[in-house]
Amino acid sequence: MTEFKKIGFIGTGVMGGRMCRILAINIGVPVIAYDMNPDNVAALADVGVTAAASVAEVAAATDLIIMCLPGEPQVRAVCLGENDGGNDGLLVHVRAGQTIVDMTTATAAVAREVSAKFEAKFVNFADAPIARGVSSAQDGTLSIMVGGSEEVFNRIKPVMECMGTEITHCGAVGTGQVMKLMNNMIVFANTTALAEALAIGRRAGVDGEVLFETLSRGSADSFVLRKHGMEYMVKDNFPDDVFPVIYSLKDIGYALKLAEETGVDAASARVAQDRLKAADAAGYGKLYGPVVYKVIDK
Repeated sequence: MTEFKKIGFIGTGVMGGRMCRILAINIGVPVIAYDMNPDNVAALADVGVTAAASVAEVAAATDLIIMCLPGEPQVRAVCLGENDGGNDGLLVHVRAGQTIVDMTTATAAVAREVSAKFEAKFVNFADAPIARGVSSAQDGTLSIMVGGSEEVFNRIKPVMECMGTEITHCGAVGTGQVMKLMNNMIVFANTTALAEALAIGRRAGVDGEVLFETLSRGSADSFVLRKHGMEYMVKDNFPDDVFPVIYSLKDIGYALKLAEETGVDAASARVAQDRLKAADAAGYGKLYGPVVYKVIDK
């Protein structure tokens, strides 16, 4: 059960739409949603999601607001109204006692900046980015990494459990984003290594499926091998409706910025970034990230 009486959801795209759907099915309280594309929200009507005409309408009608947006610029626009001089962001519409949960992958810095502005208005804030993919968003088995106070975490956890099976309190505001960026940095580096191994193995006479299946039985096994490698890369299957190269570039950029800020030479992450840039330049920017294989084994 949740203490919240009505929940708002801003951003119902590829991931957010699936998350909003499973939330509406599981939560037991009304859900109202807003997206710049009204069709995305209309597609959720069959599970009882009500459409809002604006961010302001979501803020006025709810006591918990969840966001799932493409990246940091959109977080700034929705929260601070940076696209319109600050006139229509959540910051001018929220009221004391509300709670905002940002499930976007962005930077710890923007999470902390936005949180401070909301807290000045006595509005609670947590960053709660997600791991795993579209299928996990669809069936409510995401891993959710939360940055925020223990009190806020305990209040939002029942809501998060409607969308995920692994809900981790990582620490104060911003630490959820740190955890997510490190997760994705490792995934991208692992994907690059798998693509290189597949190219080498095939050129040396090993069947790709045999290669990955054998690797999965030893110490090279990983979620990325089984998912990105065995389900997509080895089958030359790179859909355009799963986390694309351009989103991967955004996240690896955030991770490398954090590495620079903390004084760490993240060499493997830079290699992964170079591979992703090459894939984008080759015209694969809107395809699923494992497509980096195509710029390695040309």
